Amino acid sequence: MKKIALIHAVDIAIEPIKEAFRIGWPEAHIVHLWDESLSIERAKTAELTPALHQRVNALFELAKLDGADAVLFTCSAFGEAIERIAEHSDIPVLKPNQAMFDEALNEHIPAILLGTFKPAMAGMEAEFNEASEKQGKTRSLESICVPEARAALNDKNIASHNQHLLDGIQSIEGKRVVMLAHFSSAVAQASLQQATGMKVLSSPECAVRQLKHTLTH
Repeated sequence: MKKIALIHAVDIAIEPIKEAFRIGWPEAHIVHLWDESLSIERAKTAELTPALHQRVNALFELAKLDGADAVLFTCSAFGEAIERIAEHSDIPVLKPNQAMFDEALNEHIPAILLGTFKPAMAGMEAEFNEASEKQGKTRSLESICVPEARAALNDKNIASHNQHLLDGIQSIEGKRVVMLAHFSSAVAQASLQQATGMKVLSSPECAVRQLKHTLTH
């Protein structure tokens, strides 16, 4: 049995990734590490500070001490810190949206990055464009942020969260692949796909698929 450490910065990301593992890889042993104040501190600054880098790295080291076979970060606002860790790690370390970006790039159509947390968006846009360049798959990307959806989800109003996201992409024309930027927005995947007819990818589902393939093949 493979042990996967899931590192969280917001509690609203926990249930979506638990559900993704339940459906996609129930045999995996998952453990949760959660620093509740990370996202609070991240929202105060435009860039990742040295202190935030240290805190993210400390969580990774804790996961290693616990014997994790792989580490998945579930918060999309710490990409640069996760990249530094992954570069020197001897176990797989996955950024929240890494697998989803790979799947979107394979769709051969323009992409929409649909988010709810503004501080995370620029970093994710850069990560997508970097992945596109590395893979030689040039794709246009439109980024849409709907903070009202996050507020609704924090109030546990899933229906309102999903409607806000739908409103955010209602005016989009043409065939696109929609990427839900945050683990917490995975609850909207099915309803958005049904309402728009577009392919909608969620980062938890994509991440579980990639981890399972990496660790079992």
